[in-house]
Amino acid sequence: MGSIVSNACATSPSVRRARPLVMLAEVVAAILLSAPAIRAQTPDPPAESAAATSEHPVTSALKFVGGGAIGLAAHEAGHLLFDGIFDANPGLKKVSFHGIPFFAITHRSGLSPHREFVISSAGFWVQHAENEWLLARRPALRNTHAPFSKGLFTFNVVTSVAYSGAAFAKTGPVERDTRGMAASSRVDERLIGALVLAPALLDAWRYFHPDAKWAAWTSRGVKIGMVVMVVR
Repeated sequence: MGSIVSNACATSPSVRRARPLVMLAEVVAAILLSAPAIRAQTPDPPAESAAATSEHPVTSALKFVGGGAIGLAAHEAGHLLFDGIFDANPGLKKVSFHGIPFFAITHRSGLSPHREFVISSAGFWVQHAENEWLLARRPALRNTHAPFSKGLFTFNVVTSVAYSGAAFAKTGPVERDTRGMAASSRVDERLIGALVLAPALLDAWRYFHPDAKWAAWTSRGVKIGMVVMVVR
């Protein structure tokens, strides 16, 4: 993104515009860093009841799908939130990925690179916050009967992997998030793909190995790095 210039006498307009974004980046980073405290303060969940473990498979499957649906809604809500904050006039557009119909949330042109980056990144920020919350509250999620939470977690991981694959291949609709992030930050989209893929794989590792602190902190570091990119 464009450079930020300031001196001892005055603050440039670009700095004044960027200050709210710097504050936003600090808030998101604080949320990610607070995950260990959440985990430490959260008591161990009680043993699952027989009713929970004997839940009908169809009910569990519906809850799992429901978790994925909420994940999709939350991802898109992240985009819409900042579309509204930046008065970006959001709208829906029909798109396709190699013949598979889908939709994309679009917004008006002419936004600053900083704002374009925030809007494009917001869906991933929401996913990252959700995963940190899930893994902090339920470190043993894999061994817990929680189909809704597992559906949400699975959506977040699979979506990030799919986006990173599109970024590496530079394919898919031009409205894809990774392309927007790359264009607004002026970096290769494949680097954005790597930044999206890394925390997804690390969170998946944490799901199977909840005591892997190195994976937790590496994942958080990459997530915070993605947020900090907004002030480049």
